[in-house]
Amino acid sequence: MLFHVCLPNAQLGQGTVRSHLLSRIDLDELMKKDEPPLDFPKTLEEFEYAFNDQGQLRHIKTGEPFVFNYREDLHRWNQKRYEALGEIITQHVYELLETKCNMSKEILPIDASKDEPKSFIYLSADALTNPSKLLVLIQGNGVVRAGQWARRLIINEDMDSGSQIPFITRAMEEGYGVIVMNPNENYLEVEKPAKSSPEPSPDGSDEPAEKRERKDDKEMRKKRDFYEKYRNPQKEREVEQIPIRENSSPEEHTIYVWDKFVSKSAAKNVLIVAHSYGGLSFVELMIQREAEVKSRVRAVAMTDSVHNVWHQEAGKSILEWMQEHCCNWVSSSEPLDTPVETMLPDCPRVSAGTERHELTSWRSFHSIFKFFANALEAQDCEAKPCTSVTTRSSNRAKHEEF
Repeated sequence: MLFHVCLPNAQLGQGTVRSHLLSRIDLDELMKKDEPPLDFPKTLEEFEYAFNDQGQLRHIKTGEPFVFNYREDLHRWNQKRYEALGEIITQHVYELLETKCNMSKEILPIDASKDEPKSFIYLSADALTNPSKLLVLIQGNGVVRAGQWARRLIINEDMDSGSQIPFITRAMEEGYGVIVMNPNENYLEVEKPAKSSPEPSPDGSDEPAEKRERKDDKEMRKKRDFYEKYRNPQKEREVEQIPIRENSSPEEHTIYVWDKFVSKSAAKNVLIVAHSYGGLSFVELMIQREAEVKSRVRAVAMTDSVHNVWHQEAGKSILEWMQEHCCNWVSSSEPLDTPVETMLPDCPRVSAGTERHELTSWRSFHSIFKFFANALEAQDCEAKPCTSVTTRSSNRAKHEEF
């Protein structure tokens, strides 16, 4: 006689119990119910967040910083919520550029037709007419748009550390015109139409029963694994990316803005801050427009730049120019402005006073403007006799002693 023995759940392994339960439920239905809809607030007010007087993002009711893990064990949903907030932050920074910094938006391409994809940059009122000096800001690659160095800093730290606004306001106070590039706005996203699925055969009678059973078992295992790993995320919309003419990459954008705006500006002195991938874009600009850059640019402050003069095949004349006119504030545990050794023969590297890549621009803020002031002083001394002559070489040596 055969006996059926039922083991209590306590005697079953946790994984066995989970697998047993999953095999008895409708996974498709569970997948629909498990993750909340990907519908998020459209404004800071609807998110119940606001920036306080210190520029910190805080919850309106609790006063607490932004909480990423809003729903436990739903990382993907939390990430989508974070990205939705990030888009609102981007629009908020645009508003600050226009209201707080009094900058205007310039549509790209400048001859764009009504229906083609477009990008834009921001210009101060005197960006093209200031006869003395022009500051150009180039951020890194990724989700950041015009006016931002790092979106995560704006959300988790404060507006000053993550945005370009402190650079813009100080530059204006010191008499600069300002151009804010937007190198990551490279394409227009258009939602693809939904694809119609082919009708399956009613009973799958064209397959042997044993093969159908194996196939069903395999599909069930795939669903189970998918559920356990991802908590059954909802299907995202499919989009097509339509490139923006002459601005379809950060490098292309940088060259376009140089050709259409910077090179046509009245300023005899152009100074550039380039963070991360922005440094690579500048080096590419240098390669493509070497003579023009040398005649107009007085100094380039890079912050944790990812450029590589070997891979980008920069020539000897460019390397020599970069040695005299560029400085890269890199992430380092050393105190701010401490020289950092490098194997690359391009420009001096000094510590940004932080090991966090995204903070390098903010931490080197005051040093950068001091670097610019020294470069402009050296340029003035070349143009006319000075009581205390400061050459670019001595300026570089002085900088390396900070």
